[in-house]
Amino acid sequence: MMKTMSKIVLMGLMLISLNAVSQSRAKFGHIDTQKLLTIMPDRINAQNELQKHTQELETQLSAMQSELEKKYNSYLTQKDSLSELLKQTKEKELQDLQTRIQSFQAQAQQDLQKKQNELMQPIIQKVKDAVTKVAKDKGYSYIFDTSTGVLLYWPENSDDIFPLVKKELGIQ
Repeated sequence: MMKTMSKIVLMGLMLISLNAVSQSRAKFGHIDTQKLLTIMPDRINAQNELQKHTQELETQLSAMQSELEKKYNSYLTQKDSLSELLKQTKEKELQDLQTRIQSFQAQAQQDLQKKQNELMQPIIQKVKDAVTKVAKDKGYSYIFDTSTGVLLYWPENSDDIFPLVKKELGIQ
């Protein structure tokens, strides 16, 4: 019983001393980086560029699908008058075109993801750099990103550095 009581007292003293150390040294801040990204002009420009690229790919895909539809309709109207060899050749051509369309769709999806990463990476880095600069300039020990959904609680003495980072980035 005495052993348990001394362990509890010892743990209590450790918690009190850790709390005192953390309050005297650590300065906590938080920011919603997703909210910040939504108002960044660079992100808006990147989205416009990505939309333009998406439209180009959709135009190409649409042209391929129109070609397939045209060839398929042509095949249907001629089907009864074609020899078996010509039927097989046309069917193979239609299957090959369908395969090319499917391949194009998959490659386009990968290309769009790559383009999005390429466009967003410098913007994300810009945010990280601004957060780091504000944290160092204002003496923060930790900055938590509240947009990740992982952080369930932040103390009242944690500052929202959103306005500071926004100012650092030159956003009104």
